[in-house]
Amino acid sequence: MKSEEMNSTIIDGYIGMLDNLSSGDKLDLISKLSSSVKTDLGKRKSRFKKAFGAFESKKTAEQIINEIRSSRVSTRKIESF
Repeated sequence: MKSEEMNSTIIDGYIGMLDNLSSGDKLDLISKLSSSVKTDLGKRKSRFKKAFGAFESKKTAEQIINEIRSSRVSTRKIESF
């Protein structure tokens, strides 16, 4: 069974259970689902934005450059033929 078909089956099962709810309860459920989706989207955007951003350091650019250059190690070996 494909993922889309499985999702459709699950959704149809929920619809069957929800048929017995009153109109007010259904509207309340819709409201709660909507706010849940908005919260999820907000969290996703926040996590995405946190993954990217400016590098923060108290060191100056020159100090960082010097650290990078001094940490370089050359292990190049030239093999003879």
